[in-house]
Amino acid sequence: MKRLRPPRRGIALAAAMLMATTGLAACGRSNSGSGPAHLTWYINPDVGNADASKGGQATLAKECSDASNGKYRIKVQLLPNSASDQRIQLLRRLAGGDKSMDLMSVDPAFVSEFAAAGYFAPVPQKMVATFKQDRVQSSIDASTYDGKLMSVPFWANTQLLWYKKSIAKKAGLDMSKPVTWDQLIKGAQQTKTQIGVQAALYEGYSVWINALVTGAGGKIVENPNATYENIKLGLDSAAGKDAARIIHEVASTGVGGPAVGSSTETESLNLFISKKGGFLVNWPYTYGAYTGKDKSDVAATMYPETVKGKDSRPPYGGIQLAVGKDSQHPDLAYQAAACITNQKHQADYMAASGNPASRKGAYNTAEVKKAFPNGIAAEIRKSLDAAAARPLTPYWGDISTALQQTFSPPKSVTQKTPAKAQNFILNVLNGKALL
Repeated sequence: MKRLRPPRRGIALAAAMLMATTGLAACGRSNSGSGPAHLTWYINPDVGNADASKGGQATLAKECSDASNGKYRIKVQLLPNSASDQRIQLLRRLAGGDKSMDLMSVDPAFVSEFAAAGYFAPVPQKMVATFKQDRVQSSIDASTYDGKLMSVPFWANTQLLWYKKSIAKKAGLDMSKPVTWDQLIKGAQQTKTQIGVQAALYEGYSVWINALVTGAGGKIVENPNATYENIKLGLDSAAGKDAARIIHEVASTGVGGPAVGSSTETESLNLFISKKGGFLVNWPYTYGAYTGKDKSDVAATMYPETVKGKDSRPPYGGIQLAVGKDSQHPDLAYQAAACITNQKHQADYMAASGNPASRKGAYNTAEVKKAFPNGIAAEIRKSLDAAAARPLTPYWGDISTALQQTFSPPKSVTQKTPAKAQNFILNVLNGKALL
């Protein structure tokens, strides 16, 4: 597999982290040679209504350990909350040759970056078909780099448009039909309510920007497989300007709330729960995490259109499972990944955590339909078929950070912002500017 040279900032960051991790490999788990192998799984925090005793990642680890017939025991290690911080910690350990990197829960935005650097152990060829079986295509795409499956689809996230039925009716919106961002903004103004979005300086803001650009028919990165010298960006375009206009309107009109520039998934959900909340774009865990007294008033539909008449491209998120190149037991780690992602565990985890399964069959189970009633489970499945991943480029970490910086604060975004962002990103990738 051809490796791509990382941007200069990435080299410097990896080098600094490698120095900081001297001895990390030595502090991983050790095996005596007898008894079950000890596998470490670095997990992202369960969110929403996750119950560790009923299908959370720690429970999956225990159940798969018990089902291994003494081959392995899985110990979980918790990663930080934000995807950006998870990336840094995983990169730090991988660059340091940490032998405890048996299993990792990796945000799909960073799979290409880690795979290009050669940090993943190859997926056994005999298991490729197993890991693709019954998966939504978006999760397979996110697990693939350079034409090869490099990680295992675990859960496949997507965002929906959440709304209070009473507010939508008051705004005169027919939620059985596609709704545009312009309609939402106008409806929120008419009803004196607000729209929950994610626009803080973190990965969630890049998710929103990418969804707006792709929903307008554009691409932030035109050729994601290119090396940094040849990469072509599509921000300075009509689609980029459509995205910029919507961000500015949400922020400047006040419908995004008083603190839109510091809003993450948590703050936007709290805004939606409040009396001021009318609409929200957020992940499916929203339903289980909703604590308002009016939960019967909450419904969900497809992500808003950027441009009227153009199908929306909801964000794709989720988690892929990967095995570190320095793991002492890669074959057992992939066997554990197969257990963790079987249909029963996918359905259990989705029902317990609110995080959608990558397996199609899970959506037909009674427990998932109970956890996401009133057609919400079907809306999630529909959204995953239309979802667009963030650009699957090894340089997404730098591109994302540059996007966040140039599009902040949201109120300052203008029609000139996409061109400014594109120029800045190219300079960063070519070592002419620093983040």
